[in-house]
Amino acid sequence: MAPSFAVHARRGAAALATAAVLGTAVAPAAFADGSPSPATTGLYGAGDPKFDGVFRQSLAFLAQDAMGVRPANSAVDWLTGQQCADGGFPGYRADTSKACDPKKDEFTDATAAAVQGLAAVGGRGEAVTKGLDWLKAHQNDDGGWGYQAGSPTDANSTSIALGAFAAAGQDPAKAAVKNGKNPMEALLAFQLGCDAKEGERGAFSYLKDKDNLRADNLAGAAAGLATRGKGYQVEPLKKGSDVALKPLDCAGDDKARPQNAAAAAEAVDGYLSATLAKNGGYLLPSMPGAPAKPDHGNTADAALALAAGGHREAAEKPLTWLRSKESGTAEWAKGNPGKLAKLILATRAAGDDPRDFAGTDLVAQLNETGPKPEAAASGSAEKDDEKKKDSDDGLGIWWFVAVFFVASVGVGFLISGRKKKTQL
Repeated sequence: MAPSFAVHARRGAAALATAAVLGTAVAPAAFADGSPSPATTGLYGAGDPKFDGVFRQSLAFLAQDAMGVRPANSAVDWLTGQQCADGGFPGYRADTSKACDPKKDEFTDATAAAVQGLAAVGGRGEAVTKGLDWLKAHQNDDGGWGYQAGSPTDANSTSIALGAFAAAGQDPAKAAVKNGKNPMEALLAFQLGCDAKEGERGAFSYLKDKDNLRADNLAGAAAGLATRGKGYQVEPLKKGSDVALKPLDCAGDDKARPQNAAAAAEAVDGYLSATLAKNGGYLLPSMPGAPAKPDHGNTADAALALAAGGHREAAEKPLTWLRSKESGTAEWAKGNPGKLAKLILATRAAGDDPRDFAGTDLVAQLNETGPKPEAAASGSAEKDDEKKKDSDDGLGIWWFVAVFFVASVGVGFLISGRKKKTQL
């Protein structure tokens, strides 16, 4: 049975909001007269930040951190300053002195992305913790998340939220349980099994109406990361490494479906790889009514997900298309920090060099869209030390200081810290 019109409408609205947040379309200039705004000081990109300001800033931080670049303090301050009093993040708010409306202004995707970005740059543990607390406070009864508080659970928002907990070094199956249900279980309920038509098995649906599911590339790529316990930042594959794909096996059982996160990850990777191959290396938009032309953002997301699974050969196919002149990727990403960040993250994860993307230095282009970075040296001891100060649950700096006064000797200080490197 096909999903109802109501589901299509709801899904269309959610996908439209997500597309705006992800920066999948170039927005008009924010200020026609060219005058600066205090609310954009430190912001990456010159396009209108109304829908994607927080998201593109967060992705930029993740890409820069992955390449050993330390964002400008003003940029980090801008993102932190966007946070609402209750810990949630809007797509963008022009007046940060004005209180947020929890029912209208705060979004799961923006909050989860901001948590990942701030966890990556380090030193903002309080903001990270407040963001995670907001996510836990706005879980749906099934353990998942909708794109906004009160919205039906969707696979994309749930996946990005799962990535936020992973970025902060937390296991969401333990840290984010709602009514005895954890978000990973909620996410797996969106995956199509062997009862789906051929070519869609292993895919994820964006929304669902009862048991009706529809293959969606945006949701599939996001779930490919979440089911592996990863956020947007994925460690690069080693040269020569490649894990064989294991698509969903439906032989003799049309009711079979993945039974755990690991199996779900392999199944969606099989779907993404097969769909990319069928299209010649790219993915098409999933949103109803969208033009049937290559979707660069979804394609980069799929490359990242496949790389996260260790599937180097499969990840190279969409990257090869993205690097081709025919793809028009250079024009698509020009001056857009969110899009440049996606390309950087996917290219690096596959073991390639984002500084030589078809002869283009994507990192330099990204840096040029915002304030000059504080440092660009990879492996900076100062940056690594600051990141380690964020504790197991992203709370920031936790140092336990015991002061011992020894008679006639003086004062001795014993400082011990409980640290855990942020897992991304």
